Amino acid sequence: MEYVNKKIKEMRLNERMTLQELSDKTELSVSFLSQIERGSSSLAITSLKKIADAFGVSMRSFFEEIENNNYMTKKEDQKPFKVEGSNVQHIRLAGEFSGRRLEPMKVTIAPHQPYTERFSHPGEEFYHVLQGTVNFKVENEEYTLHKGDTIHFPSQKEHQWSNPTSEETVLISVLTPVIF
Repeated sequence: MEYVNKKIKEMRLNERMTLQELSDKTELSVSFLSQIERGSSSLAITSLKKIADAFGVSMRSFFEEIENNNYMTKKEDQKPFKVEGSNVQHIRLAGEFSGRRLEPMKVTIAPHQPYTERFSHPGEEFYHVLQGTVNFKVENEEYTLHKGDTIHFPSQKEHQWSNPTSEETVLISVLTPVIF
């Protein structure tokens, strides 16, 4: 647990955040946070979650003893995956380091994909069309994007996409918060 305490202090200092500012964001007292950082008080999982949320990181960030700092993702390491029940292929493009806030991916949408599930969640989404055509529906507005076009919107707005053409569509996607 000593490592977690040091990691919290390190992250706070890296963010140039005072104990009072962290207290304001977490609703935990300054004295409690100070005790946590010094290792003189134990930390409940609920308090750790509040601290993680204040830094915009996952709780696992506090348990990564060795910072990977793998900034580059080689092409041969970019493995495609599909979410169950979907014809959309994703490839993670992100580097690996603690505190990462962006989730960049290459997304391939198969031909003739109709609008399906609607999504709404915290964060932001940005897409750049590399190839093909894609329709985005954000709330009640529909946008048709072609090669070179982009769209950027708050993810909490209900949204969905489709590929109405007979060719696959390839997008670069950058999301927040980090998913993987």
